[in-house]
Amino acid sequence: MPSMSHAAKALLVAAMALPTAMASSDGPMVPSYEIHLQLDPTVVLDSSYRLTSPVIEEFAMPTTVTKKNVQYIDTVDEALYAQGWSCRIRNIENESGFDLTYKWRLEIENGDITTALNTAYEDGWNSGQGNYEAQVDWYLTFQELSVQRDYTASSSGYSGTDDPTEADSRTMLIDNAPKMFDNWVSSGWGTTELESGVIYGPVLTKVSVGTWNGVELDIEIWPIENSAGTGIDYLVEASFKTDNYTFADVGRTQLQDLLTSKGWFLDASNSKEALVLANYHPTS
Repeated sequence: MPSMSHAAKALLVAAMALPTAMASSDGPMVPSYEIHLQLDPTVVLDSSYRLTSPVIEEFAMPTTVTKKNVQYIDTVDEALYAQGWSCRIRNIENESGFDLTYKWRLEIENGDITTALNTAYEDGWNSGQGNYEAQVDWYLTFQELSVQRDYTASSSGYSGTDDPTEADSRTMLIDNAPKMFDNWVSSGWGTTELESGVIYGPVLTKVSVGTWNGVELDIEIWPIENSAGTGIDYLVEASFKTDNYTFADVGRTQLQDLLTSKGWFLDASNSKEALVLANYHPTS
């Protein structure tokens, strides 16, 4: 029997690590995968904090961007985040209504996705919940399992990418709260916490959409306040999504190699949400 090449062995190992889909409709969830890699803003952004031409050309991106105004709602003591939950509101340019997301996260230890899915299953998440989507967020140095549900709320009275007020944000999230979120700790826990919710943000982001290796590649620019509150630091992130573990695993390395060869790669691993919660923390 011919010996297996190194590349073939790598693909085989990756395929063996892929969580097995359960035949039962109420077994553990089967996730998609999103790869997140950061780019060096001092290299890939011009003086107007837009992507430079070489980056745009490499990924066949238009020169136009989509603006998204993003905020998170939590209590001052981050009661939702402490239980793994986040509530996000986005106002996306040229789309009607506000985009509401309720997301639950679980850290994946040592790359063991199957154990994380089984833990989530024990916490009540199963593949029969069609309104929720499971995803592995795969950063440079860590992974998280996320389960989210999205809604659209009316943006009547607002224009462009205007950010909703704190009062309106609370009302929208309370009115649309799914049961898994609302009853996570106890009956009505989620909506009770939201009654005292405050805004973390907002951050007006810009997204460029291109292609890489046959899939959509997004590059997001997030101008986030620095930890001292004295200025803005730019986080630039490239990401792609796939349902295939092997493509995610191998593609992550290939994309990192490409970014490194171009001098664009930043050796950093940050969750955008975690940075916003930390750097925009309200005092009351």
